[in-house]
Amino acid sequence: MSTPMATVEMSFTPLPAHVRTTRLVATAVARRSGVAETLLDEVRLAVGEACSRAVEAHRERCPDQPVRVALTGSDGRFEVVVTDAASTLRDTGGQPPGPSGAGAQPDPGASEGPLPGFLPSELGLAVIAGLVDDVRIARTESGLSIRMSWPSGDAAG
Repeated sequence: MSTPMATVEMSFTPLPAHVRTTRLVATAVARRSGVAETLLDEVRLAVGEACSRAVEAHRERCPDQPVRVALTGSDGRFEVVVTDAASTLRDTGGQPPGPSGAGAQPDPGASEGPLPGFLPSELGLAVIAGLVDDVRIARTESGLSIRMSWPSGDAAG
C-alpha cells in the first residue's frame, strides 16, 4: 500500500497555453506518485486532451470561469480529475455524456470535422477513453468531470 500523497489542485483561465503547463505538472506528479515510465505518455496525452476539451468548452460558454484540475496519488493509484463549468445538465437535457448520452448524439447538419456527425468534444472523450483504462465521466449541475487513474507505486509493477 502506498503512502497517501496530498492532492495537487490547480485552476487556470481557459487559454490553450495553459494546457501544456498542466500536462507538465501532471506528468511530474505522476512520476513522483510512482506511475511507471511506460505510462507517462498516456498520462500526458490524456490530461492534455481532457484540458483541451475543457478549454474549448469554456471559451465558447464561460470564458471567465477557470478550468479545475486535481491530481492525487494514493492507495496504489494516481488520479487526475479535470472539471469544466461549461458543460452542465441544462446543456444536455440531463443526459450523461458518451455514446448513449445526449451530448454524443450526431448533429444532423454536421458535416465538418474528422468524423461527420460527431461533436468535437465527444470525440475528445473517446480519445481519452482509448488512452486510459480507468476513466469515469460524470455530468453534474456544476459541469463535466473527467476522472482518470493509473496504477502507481506498488501497483505499477
